Amino acid sequence: MTEPNSGSRELRIAERLAGRFASLPQVEAVALAGSRTSEIADGDSDIDLYVYVTEDIPLETRAEIAGGAANAEIGNATWEPGDEWVDSETGTRIDVMYRHVRWMEEQINRVLLRHESSAGYSTCFWYNVLFSRALFDRSGCFGALHRRAAVPYPAELKRAIVAKNYRLLRSTQSSYLRQIELAVKRNDPVSMNHRVAALLASYFDVLFAVNEVPHPGEKRLLQHAAQCRHVPAGMEQQVRATVEAVGVGGLVARVNELVDGLDALLTTLQRG
Repeated sequence: MTEPNSGSRELRIAERLAGRFASLPQVEAVALAGSRTSEIADGDSDIDLYVYVTEDIPLETRAEIAGGAANAEIGNATWEPGDEWVDSETGTRIDVMYRHVRWMEEQINRVLLRHESSAGYSTCFWYNVLFSRALFDRSGCFGALHRRAAVPYPAELKRAIVAKNYRLLRSTQSSYLRQIELAVKRNDPVSMNHRVAALLASYFDVLFAVNEVPHPGEKRLLQHAAQCRHVPAGMEQQVRATVEAVGVGGLVARVNELVDGLDALLTTLQRG
C-alpha cells in the first residue's frame, strides 16, 4: 500500500478529523481509504474516511465535526451511512462513512472464510480494508481486521466468483447478453445502459478473481485492470466500445467481442 505523504494537506485534514472522532467513546477506529492511499489520486479525489463504531453517532455530533461546512450532507444513507461536505479552508471534499465493527467482520468472513461470491463486486470490502490506513485504532480492532485481510487469495473464493459471474455474462437463459438483446430489440436505452453496467460488474469480478486480487470497486477499473498480470487482449478498447455502443448501435456485437476476449483468456489460463 502506498503511504500518503505525511506532510500533505489532505493527510493533515484527515488526521484532524480522525482526532475529533477519536474523542467519541463509540468510535473504535478511523481509517483513510480510497484513492488517497493509492498512486492514482488526482485533484478531484475526495478524502475517504471510514469510521468504525460500536454504536451509532448522533447526527448532531456528526454535524459538529463537519464544522458547519456549507452544503454539508449529514445523515446521507443512500449507500452506506455517511456524511459529505467540502472543507471550508481548502475546498477539499470530505466523504465519511460509518461502519459497525461486527458488520465489517462479517463482510470479511463472508469472502475469506465462507468463500461466498456476489453478482459483481464480490471482494470490494476485502480490498477496502486491505488498502486502508489506520489513523486511529483504540483497541486494535482495525489492525486485527487488516491482518485478517492480508492473506493470499483463497482458491475456493476464486472458483466461486468465476462460477457465479462468468455464466451470467451470456451462458444462462437470463444472461446479461440476453437481456441486452431484448433491450436493443425494444429500443430501450435505459435498460441497455442498466444491463451493460451489470455485465461489466460481473466481467471485472471474474477478471480480478482470475488474477487473484481483490476487486477495487467501481472507479478507475480500467487503470486497476491494466495492472493485472492476466488481461484479455484489447480489453480497454473492447470495454470502451461496449459502453459507447449503448448510444450509437452495434451493442450486441460489442458485448460478444468483449466476452469473447474473456473466453480466450480463461481458455489460455486453463491450458497453462
